[in-house]
Order: sequence, then C-alpha cells, then structure tokens
Amino acid sequence: MNTSNTAGKVIKCKAAVLWELKKPFSIEEVEVAPPKANEIRFKVVAIGICGSDNSVVDGKVPMPLPVIVGHEAGGIVESIGEGVTTIKPGDKVIPFYAPQCGKCTVCKRPEGNICSKYNTTVYQGTMQDGTTRFTCRGKSIYHSFGIGAFTEYTVVDEISVVKINEAAPLEKVCLMACAFSTGYGSAVQVAKVTKGSTCVVFGLGGIGLCVIMGCKLAGAARIIGVDINKDKFAKAKEVGATECLNPQDFKKPIHEVLTEMSGGGVDFSFEAVGQFDTMVSALACCHEAYGVSVMIGAPPGPNLEMNPLLLLTGRTWKGTIFGGMESQDDLSTTSIMHMA
Repeated sequence: MNTSNTAGKVIKCKAAVLWELKKPFSIEEVEVAPPKANEIRFKVVAIGICGSDNSVVDGKVPMPLPVIVGHEAGGIVESIGEGVTTIKPGDKVIPFYAPQCGKCTVCKRPEGNICSKYNTTVYQGTMQDGTTRFTCRGKSIYHSFGIGAFTEYTVVDEISVVKINEAAPLEKVCLMACAFSTGYGSAVQVAKVTKGSTCVVFGLGGIGLCVIMGCKLAGAARIIGVDINKDKFAKAKEVGATECLNPQDFKKPIHEVLTEMSGGGVDFSFEAVGQFDTMVSALACCHEAYGVSVMIGAPPGPNLEMNPLLLLTGRTWKGTIFGGMESQDDLSTTSIMHMA
C-alpha cells in the first residue's frame, strides 16, 4: 500500500539531462510521472559513475536523446504501480540494467543472463511498455539502460530492481548495480576461476578491482594487474593483486611478457578496458591449450581484427554482460546484498 503523499502524483525534481552527444550534462527540473503497472518509483540516494555512462555521452553506446544517464544507483521506494508484489514503499532497492523476467527461455536456463526483455530497455531507453516517465521542457526524456539515475527520482520496471537489507549502506551497495556484480561475476560466474590458478586483469578501474576480488575469493594463487596508470597499483594490491605491470615499462608486447612470466600462458585473463589492443592481448596471453579470456569492457567500435589461430589451439574467448549474474536470483539472495 502506498503511504507517500506523492504517490500517484507527478514529482518535480532535479536531474542531469544529456541533450547532445559529447556535450556537458544540463541540470534541469524534470517531471517524473507516477509508476504504471509493474513499475516502481524510487528516490535516488546514492549513485556511481560507470564507464558505460561515459560511452553513452561519447556515442559509443547508442541511446536515443535527450536522455538521463546513470545506472549504478541505490535508493528508497517512494511508490509502486499496480501488480507489484516484490517491492513496497519504504524498501531500499538497487536497479539493474540487466532485467530478469523469469519467464523467457534465457531466464529459464542457467547458462545465460540476457533476458528477452534486455534490448527493450537497454538500447531503446524506455520502460517495458515503450514509453518514458521523464518529461523536461515539454519533451519526453529517455531512461539510459532503462534506469536513468542521474536524477533525484526515477521509475524502473519491477523486473529490473531488487530489494536489499534495510541496514545496507546505499553509498556502498549501489555498486552492486553494475561494477561489483560485473567484475566479481566475470571471475566466479563466467570464467569460473579455479583454486591455485594464475589470472591477469587488464584495467584496474572499478570493474577490474572487482574482478581481482572475485579471483582472490575463488582461490587464485597469482593475480597480475595490468594498467598504464601506476597510481592504481596500490589499490589493486590492497584488494588482492599479487603484482602489477605497466605495459609501457617493457620493450616486448605485454602478452609476450605475461606468457613468459607464467611459464607458457595464464589460466584466466580479463579485459576491463574496452580497447581492441587490450582485448587481443588478453586473449593472446592465455595458455594456448586451455586458457580462458573474458571480455568485459565495451568495445570502441564494431570490427576487431584478430588471428583465429589464437582460438584454434584450445583457448576460450568469452564475453559477458553484468558478470553473468541473474539480477533477481543471484543478487537478492547473496549474503553480500544482505550486508549490515
């Protein structure tokens, strides 16, 4: 039951609106419509900034304009639409750009997590019914990744949000909406890192650090961080990296350095940069007979050149969205989500 005095009413609030690609956000007063059936409206309390948000601004990730960007959010439910059963007003929640309807063929299989509803919201920038809940200057404003969280209030579909423990600190667990889930899941869900293995992580930003945490928890014996910014090395080692390398310190290509260091190639590699050269390097440094490489970073374009012989000998090259996590099942039950 909705008890808020704003339930059923339009809420006027501040939001950062992107009107044009590669231009600064504009702080605007927007109107946020009440949630329709199977939707919730929540107050955004905490928000992270993801590399994918920047990719929307740059146009690398296509999104209709004007749009409200942002998806690593944590908030408190203000009101709910008809038919919502898993969420109630006052609940602490985290939204996810990877929905889980629980009914499609993908949701019914354990191997994948790209729900059939994924493309509707992620690239169309709308709710599941094809419309938006934001209005500004008389124009409809799109929801980036079906969320649009650079705002004081937003509306999301019930299948794209999960309730968390009321004691959980939103300024920390908001990263579960993307960075932590993507990085940690890439290690334990997608690569399935094994105990005693050697791993290498390209890119030591937020997602790369979370990959390292996943590798460490999985029992990897050696975790090598790779980045051209040495200022990131201390934090990487703090969360579990055993050593860190700057490719610019070597005359040889970094994949050759890593192959020599690991005695023939690493067991698992992860690319969390989003550049073609690091994607190929991550694949090439894996052991040719059994290495597994996971591509996490959003590519800078549509065409990547690589030698197929890198795969012919036995390497496995995998891609992942949201770390292979099924948002409703994996993140509503994990002990991390119920942290105090």
